[in-house]
Amino acid sequence: MIFGNNPPAGPVEWMVVGLGNPGSQYAQTRHNAGFRTLDAVAEKAGAKVNRLRFQGQTGLGELAGKKVLFLKPSTFMNLSGKSVVPAMQFYKLKPQQVLILFDDISLPCGRLRIRRKGSDGGHNGMKNILYLSGSDQFPRVKMGVGHKPEGWDLADWVLSRFSDAENKALEEAIAHAVEAVSLIVAGDTEEAMNRFNS
Repeated sequence: MIFGNNPPAGPVEWMVVGLGNPGSQYAQTRHNAGFRTLDAVAEKAGAKVNRLRFQGQTGLGELAGKKVLFLKPSTFMNLSGKSVVPAMQFYKLKPQQVLILFDDISLPCGRLRIRRKGSDGGHNGMKNILYLSGSDQFPRVKMGVGHKPEGWDLADWVLSRFSDAENKALEEAIAHAVEAVSLIVAGDTEEAMNRFNS
């Protein structure tokens, strides 16, 4: 169902957040896997993520019969919470209603890992969200972007680009993530974990 700029009536019931860095120079980097995944999920929901609010780009759409706010923080990765937490507070959402999509260097490209809650796992975007919200109860979908090769600096690795083969694997993972997000929003997190965790 396509809503475009006419989202369903009623209160926002969920927020789906993709983490990344703003700017075209970062668009295809590993650290922006969350942005890429968010774009695909928002497209399924008929949302145009182009309204500037909460220090980010937002859009409204519908997934699994729920009204969803989509958010891409424009704060740069390490300050993601400065965008996410004010949006949560505005819509009076609990952390359990805020699903975060982000890159994970502990997983091979093409793998997903869904969690109901947990620590930041060393991810600076999540670290800032957990710190500013005071909670670790955020559901999340982690997108595998490949292990850091020996001798690489971590910052250089997450800001590097995917090979063609890695990009293909990521695109397949994004397609699975779109399905997983719909299941989570519908209240079927267990089903999403069973089907897509690897």
